Amino acid sequence: MGGVKTAEWFQRLRKVHAQAGPLMSTCLYGLAASFAAVGFQLLINWLFTLCYTNQTRQGLWHFAGATLGVTVLTSLIVGWLLNSLCPQAAGSGIPQVKLAFWKEFGMAPKRIAWIKFIAGVVSIGGGQSLGREGPTVQIGSNLASTIAGMLGVPKQNRRQASAAGAAAGLAAAFNAPLASVAFVLEEIIGDLNSRSLGPVLVAAVLGAFVVHACIGAQPAFTVPQINDPTWRAYLLMPFAAGLAALAGCLFQRTALWLREKVHGLRRFPAILRPLVGGLGTWAIGLAIFAASGRCGIFGLGYDDLSDALAHGMAWKLAAILLVGKLVATILCYGLGGCGGIFSPNLFFGAMCGVVVAGVGGNFFSLGESDQLLLAVGGMSACLGAVVQAPVTAILIIFEMTHQFALVPGLMLAGLVSQVIARRLQPVNFYDEVLLQDGHQMEHVVPPRDLRNWHGLPISAIANFKPVVIENLEEPALREVMQAHPYRYFPVVKDGKLCGMAGRAEIEEALQENRAVKLEQVHTRRPSDTIREAQTSFIESPTGTVVLTDDAGHVVLAVVTLHDILRAQLAMSDRENPH
Repeated sequence: MGGVKTAEWFQRLRKVHAQAGPLMSTCLYGLAASFAAVGFQLLINWLFTLCYTNQTRQGLWHFAGATLGVTVLTSLIVGWLLNSLCPQAAGSGIPQVKLAFWKEFGMAPKRIAWIKFIAGVVSIGGGQSLGREGPTVQIGSNLASTIAGMLGVPKQNRRQASAAGAAAGLAAAFNAPLASVAFVLEEIIGDLNSRSLGPVLVAAVLGAFVVHACIGAQPAFTVPQINDPTWRAYLLMPFAAGLAALAGCLFQRTALWLREKVHGLRRFPAILRPLVGGLGTWAIGLAIFAASGRCGIFGLGYDDLSDALAHGMAWKLAAILLVGKLVATILCYGLGGCGGIFSPNLFFGAMCGVVVAGVGGNFFSLGESDQLLLAVGGMSACLGAVVQAPVTAILIIFEMTHQFALVPGLMLAGLVSQVIARRLQPVNFYDEVLLQDGHQMEHVVPPRDLRNWHGLPISAIANFKPVVIENLEEPALREVMQAHPYRYFPVVKDGKLCGMAGRAEIEEALQENRAVKLEQVHTRRPSDTIREAQTSFIESPTGTVVLTDDAGHVVLAVVTLHDILRAQLAMSDRENPH
């Protein structure tokens, strides 16, 4: 009876959705993602307070034993969740959202949202040196896309839901709706002029309303009121921004290098990798806690970051925290933990700014506003260098601090960081993750105009894991038919491509106990453009083109009319989204 009532409820909801139009859908996506983001934040804070903040009052040895137990237990839970139930929930989540947005029209397995939620709370609340903002984007995007499916929205129309959920989640996570809009347009959609602006903006506003209602309208960091900074702060800003950008680039290179090396270690059980990262973080964090009483190496690190912004910090302590947090985050991310990179990079940047302010204070007389401007400038520069989204980095700091006097300094920091980052690291962090996982960016994100589309190599939309028939005997044919749903299959005899076999023809031949008649095959080279390959699709009786080597014998990939139409629809959606 419960199943019947649920089905009736969803049927009524679909009718209301059909009558109300896209605005109601966007509001529903935004509200769901926002409440999930708020719950995610509150649970992380509660668990971290229970496991770490409260333990700092009990003495060093008690803190060491309690946090070691927490680290081992939570890391094993995260390893099991990620590797047994949902590997797609590992890491930041933003590269996965971008991949799903463009390749799968925003659709991804519905289990991602709840596995990411649980694993993220346990991982970050349990002390892993990672951020909550990236996971919140993935949770919001996946949840909104899932709700769209429940409302009867077809797969090819779910990009709007995915983008709206991502924007609402990030707006609630950072209490920064403008920055969330900029980030979704700048990083996921890749176009600040996208016509998706309306739904994304509505969802972000809802995210801000929800976090204000549930947590309050206060900014993420408490920053003293800044008076007009002096020229000395602007003179030192390029040094603070430059150091922060270098820290961000160092993090990106080393974390992704470690990630690649670990993926190649087949004998290193994936379920234990978060544990190694957690133990490394525990050792570094315990040493720094014993020496300074600070526990910002663990979790988000927002307490130490807020204290440095509000009350200042000795530059030598800031340098120690910078190095410790940098190494811990590299270990946690590179070893497959569940968490993002926003919070750690804000931490790196702030400490870089504090270091420059401290050293610069030996040469210039710096006021409180000058020191604070260098710290927040470093935050914006470091984050901007890693994600290479300068507009987002500036808006995030501005909205989190609510102080307009910071904006000129943030703009200068953004300019310096982009010059350095784009010279040292031409690909941003998220795109490099996708490249590391074997996804060529030209295969993921479609071009913006018809000319670029025609000039794209046909290999950009090809399937490089084709199913090839090499045996036309009955048992082999039946095995291929049962295992794969495709309409046409390339046929290779004696190492040479000789034709295409259609599913209907194979089934008929098997029933009549006769040889399979092959269709003519049309081939192209992977470097041929889509414009050059168009005639082959028109002439091909199967609507399929096979990409081969120069000799025309070895099958490398297959492209179908469906692939062409799907990629064309993606390009169309970029210009005129549903």
